[in-house]
Amino acid sequence: MKSMPDAILIAGPTASGKSAAALALAEQAGGIIVNADSMQVYAEPRILTARPSDEDMARVPHLLYGHASVRDAYSAGRYQADAAQALTRAREMKRVPIFTGGTGLYFGVLTEGLTLVPPIPPEIRAGVEARWKEIGAEAFHAELAERDPISALRYPPSDTQRTLRAYEVFEGTGVALPEWQKSMGKPLLAGMKLARFVIAPPRDELYAGIDARFDRMVEQGAMEEADRIAALSPAPSAAKILGLRELVAAHRGEMSLQAAKEAARTASRQYAKRQITWFRNRMADWTWMEATDKMEVITAIGKTISFTSTISPSPWGSGR
Repeated sequence: MKSMPDAILIAGPTASGKSAAALALAEQAGGIIVNADSMQVYAEPRILTARPSDEDMARVPHLLYGHASVRDAYSAGRYQADAAQALTRAREMKRVPIFTGGTGLYFGVLTEGLTLVPPIPPEIRAGVEARWKEIGAEAFHAELAERDPISALRYPPSDTQRTLRAYEVFEGTGVALPEWQKSMGKPLLAGMKLARFVIAPPRDELYAGIDARFDRMVEQGAMEEADRIAALSPAPSAAKILGLRELVAAHRGEMSLQAAKEAARTASRQYAKRQITWFRNRMADWTWMEATDKMEVITAIGKTISFTSTISPSPWGSGR
């Protein structure tokens, strides 16, 4: 017998239509949407990250969108804490939380747990970032290899966020990150009945959607937004926003707008491919859907859950 789960998870690559599907589902199921995308947490890049519009956010409650600054080094640990608060809010509102986004690591926090690395002092994090800026990515990576050779093998010099993280963990704790990763914390959604879905459109449709959406972003002012963000000296995690580097270069006359658009589209397609690879490796047991129309997705989801049942009170404890 179908019933409403305690939480619904909808993952998918960029431009797959997951946000529209989550919105339609939230309206039918009486849900609250919780962001699970590492770029949509930032306040400043509304256009570049395709964050939900004010109109969409007024239709149903949305949490963890645009609540951090691009200057912040937003981490999976902070997401864990923020998502825990979002769950509390969902309980208070008596709505089923619908987590949606494209960041596999965040879904891992929800369903698998997070590595229990102690907090790294801010001064150490700042010192590590300063060192990276001082000597450059290649030399920094060589220093990481002396401290944590396993992480250096896993992450190339171009993976700034992860190499910085591995370096700062060793500097702050004296223990290499892979050693910490052997012990995982309790999953945030442990003990809950979950409905888990991955929206993965056919590649041609997905890539066409990526291209069309980026063109719309440019028309809406993404280039000017990118230049404003660059002026804020974003943290390495925020500097990975798709299209940011290319549009800043176009705005400053370092490349043509057409060349910037082509480079950004290519980077977005490559990112989507990496996302799908992550999902296939880590979420093979989730329910996969190729549908791109939001109502087709809702119909498919409706075959596995009931939109009329109430949430089981057990995960929330007393006072539900």
